[in-house]
Amino acid sequence: MHEFKGQTVLVVGGAGFIGGNLVNMLVGAHPARVCIVDNLLSAEEAGIPRDPIVEFIRGSIADDDVLMRLENKFDYVFHLATFHGNQNSIADPIADHDNNTLTTLKLFERIRSFDRLKKVVYSSAGCTVAEKTFDAADATHEDAPVSLQQDSPYAISKIVGEFYSLYYHRRHALPVVRARFQNVYGPGEILGAGRWRGTPATVWRNVVPVFVYKAVKGLPLPLENNGIATRDFVFVDDICRGLLACATRGKPGDVYNLASGGETGIADLAAAVNDIAGNRAAVESLPRREWDSAGKRFGCTEKSRRELGFECAVPLREGLKRTVAWTRENLPLIEQCIAKHRADL
Repeated sequence: MHEFKGQTVLVVGGAGFIGGNLVNMLVGAHPARVCIVDNLLSAEEAGIPRDPIVEFIRGSIADDDVLMRLENKFDYVFHLATFHGNQNSIADPIADHDNNTLTTLKLFERIRSFDRLKKVVYSSAGCTVAEKTFDAADATHEDAPVSLQQDSPYAISKIVGEFYSLYYHRRHALPVVRARFQNVYGPGEILGAGRWRGTPATVWRNVVPVFVYKAVKGLPLPLENNGIATRDFVFVDDICRGLLACATRGKPGDVYNLASGGETGIADLAAAVNDIAGNRAAVESLPRREWDSAGKRFGCTEKSRRELGFECAVPLREGLKRTVAWTRENLPLIEQCIAKHRADL
């Protein structure tokens, strides 16, 4: 962490779930300044760490006025802004393009001549290269082939961002490192954060915060397709450490999985959450999501361990305990954000 002392850091999407946790971790490393750019489309101002070295610019990184406020003074850039997530992107592909693809292109075009940059970390998604299967899954490696058959505009945007990362690295020597996330969970993910984005997925976002909230409230957990899907769950503190490792030890032009390497069934996840929260309600059986063909997946950890020295440190059950505790402590804020969308729901 000493590499960030006295440095100037830009975090695009820094008010969001992962971004806010990353900024908190960065502040502890004593940089000179952390600049957050976020349009609060899927985030709340409550997610912005309060510290004198943190500057907040409210707006999209695709906005020319916002871009022109960025000066050639940054040592590190973390690009975490996205149009959250698959189902919202299916409902509104143009909004996904504007907030997921265009943001990446315009950011890279703006900073390509910045000569102080040590590293730019682009957040990609493991679903873009995972095999599309409901059969037994193999660990997805960084060099896995990229299929032209993607399940959502979100997945398309994320892999296009990787294409632009490589292009700007090769054409303009922009020191971009690609970080491929698996399923991130943990404290700070607020259901209903931001503005309505066209579908109930605005509120009912990733599976862990939905399960935890409903378990804390004593409600049935919605289990799609009998919970046979699997995912690789990574605690948010681990993902932030992985992002910092990409920034300090990642090779420009390269890509690294930020994964636990563990495969957890969604039915098993539901049982664990209910057990930790003391929820006695039965699960609610729902049909399979018709658009989702990547039913089972997890990431290979070999390269990140070897080249970044990165391994996940927080076991799933411990991470779930911390998430349940945080949710209980922050229930008024979560319910306030959910309530904003009651009319649309």
